[in-house]
Amino acid sequence: MMGNRGGALHNSEREIVRSYKSRRWIACVLEFKGRRRVVMAERRYTELFFLDEAVAFAAGHRPCAECRRERFNAFKAAWGGAPFADEMDLALHAARKATYEARLGSLPDGCFVEMNDGAYLVWDSGLLLWTPEEYTKRVRRPNDLTARVLTPKPIVECFRHGYRPDIHGSGDIMAP
Repeated sequence: MMGNRGGALHNSEREIVRSYKSRRWIACVLEFKGRRRVVMAERRYTELFFLDEAVAFAAGHRPCAECRRERFNAFKAAWGGAPFADEMDLALHAARKATYEARLGSLPDGCFVEMNDGAYLVWDSGLLLWTPEEYTKRVRRPNDLTARVLTPKPIVECFRHGYRPDIHGSGDIMAP
């Protein structure tokens, strides 16, 4: 999965100089209509890469309305009503840096939480340990434990309303 944060985050030497350019943070497919990009091209948006959709959501991105139209529409429906992308982007921008505490048993599938040894994806009855390459282990979800939630609250609410993010195959292999 690829994403961007509204513009160029890099300079002409391909060094990252800012964390975002605008509040429009989107997650896209890697291939769409044969388009080709040069990564970190001068004066073009900076490409970001995610293991899967759940990771992109934890970073505060939403589905692209062009290359991921079906997922975007499902996300909009789970958001409630029919918000415009700008409305969602405004709410997400305000929520991106605000982590919070919650009981693991209260969280829907798709949320990322921070625990002692790393970031975990809440998935089915377990927690999947995230690495940039894959999910590496599954542990039982201790429902009464409180953890820091990394996924922004508006996205967590979309999960509560039926949106189920796509995850990397390494997570599906570890299904209960």
